[in-house]
Order: sequence, then C-alpha cells, then structure tokens
Amino acid sequence: MTRHSPSPTVSGTPDSRRRHRAMSYNWLGGGLSWVWLFIVMLPIYWIVITSFKTQDNYFFTNPLVPSSDLTFENYKTVIENDFVRYFFNSVVVTLGAVLPAVLISFMAAYAIVRGSASRLLRGMNWIFLMGLAIPLQAVIIPVYLIIIRLKMYDTLAAIILPSIAFAIPLSVLVLSNFIRDVPKELFESMRMDGASEWGTMWRLAFPLTRPALVTVLIYNALGIWNGFLLPLVLTQSPEQRTIPLALTAFQGQFGVNIPAIAASVTLTTLPIVLLYAIGRRQLLSGLTAGFGK
Repeated sequence: MTRHSPSPTVSGTPDSRRRHRAMSYNWLGGGLSWVWLFIVMLPIYWIVITSFKTQDNYFFTNPLVPSSDLTFENYKTVIENDFVRYFFNSVVVTLGAVLPAVLISFMAAYAIVRGSASRLLRGMNWIFLMGLAIPLQAVIIPVYLIIIRLKMYDTLAAIILPSIAFAIPLSVLVLSNFIRDVPKELFESMRMDGASEWGTMWRLAFPLTRPALVTVLIYNALGIWNGFLLPLVLTQSPEQRTIPLALTAFQGQFGVNIPAIAASVTLTTLPIVLLYAIGRRQLLSGLTAGFGK
C-alpha cells in the first residue's frame, strides 16, 4: 500500500493565515476606535454635566463627577440673555442659505451631467471645482467690500448670500456623482414619452437623487450653523448675532460663570447633534457615493 502524506491543515494554509492576520488588525482597529470615541466624548460629557452645576459645585467638586444638586438656573440665565433671538437668527441664516444653495446646485449638476458634450458646461464644471480650492479666509476682504457696496452690511442677508456661494461647489460635485449613476436609458425613455428637459429633471432626476439632496442639505446646514467668520465680519449690532458669534459674548458676559457658558454651548450644539443623528447614514453614504469608482 502506498502511504499518503497527510494533507495540510486548514489553519496552515496561506489563506487562513491572511484571514487570521486580518482579524488581528480588526481587533486593533476596534480598540483604537473605542479609545478615540472616549477622547471625543469626554469633553462633551464634561460640558453637559458642568451645565447643571452651580458655581460653588464647579469649583469645589470633581469636574468629571455629576453634582448631586442639579440646577437649571444656568439655562434660565442664558435664555434670559437674548439666546432665543440668536437662535432665531441662526435658523433664518441656515434655512435662507441652504435651501437656495441646494436648489441651484441640483439644477447646475443636472445641466453639467446632461450637457457634458457642451464646452460651456464643461467650463462651468471646472469653475465649480475651482471653488473648492478657494478658502473663505482668502476672499473675506473682497466679500466685505462687496457687501458694503450693496449696502447690506449688518443684516442677515449679508451672511446668507456668501454662504450660498460657498455651499454650491461641493454640493454640485456630490449631486453630479449621483445624477451620473442614473441609467441613461431612463432619460431616453422620458424623452421618447415627450418629456422636456425641465420635466425630466424634476420628474426623474429629482426623486432619484433625493438621498444626495438630503446629504448636501445636512452637510451645508452643519457648516452654516457653525459659521463664525462671516457673522463676525459682516455684522456689528447685537440684534444680528448668530449663535456662534453670541457664544463669544457669553464668554465675556459670564467670564467667571463657567457653568453658564457650558449651558450656552450645550444649547448651541443640541440642534447639530439631533440633525446629525437623524441624517447620519444619508450624510456618509452621499459623501462617499461615486468616489470609489
């Protein structure tokens, strides 16, 4: 009888070794992710528990231990100092900038994708892409001079118009990738049914790109809500302050009242956290769509 050599075990094959190495890397990545999550959440935890402390408790207790004597007096103090007005200004600026920016970007992206054979539209696409390379800080002085010439200084419109301009380039890029993924056969069938380009855009492209529209809406809303430079340069009176700019006033007004400052920061970030929690999946999927192809 011939003696057969024992076949190698599964655990000794190169594929099994690669799988084992990949599992080791996943454990390492998971551990580092938890460490990073702890580092990110620690300041948020400190701000929240501090906002419910009195000044005496803050200075004489462990800063990372919640107080046994919780108080809402800090939130009452912040709200009584025109926080509602600042919140309303931020809502007006965010909605007034995001909605036109998303609408204009969608129509521009549709025209670029559907008219890609046109040199003019290809040139417009390059202009939008160049807008991504221009930071706001580099053009804040020309923007300031334009707003002065238009006699719009110290108004909410002075913040809204530049915010629309700076939100369009990235929105066009994201929406263009989504519209390119729509099968051309659908557009051709719409044209055979007698639909115009305008009707095709609103009846076909708009419903199919709704996830991308939600993505750019949330992304731009987060950026405009947190915007600080434009309100700082283009407004002056306290009546036109937005929340990020008002936080600097709270820091001066409550310079020694750190729990009150923590309460104002908590109220400011609460809408952002809720918006991100609602649209997190849409935001991540929309920003990564089309870039891995």
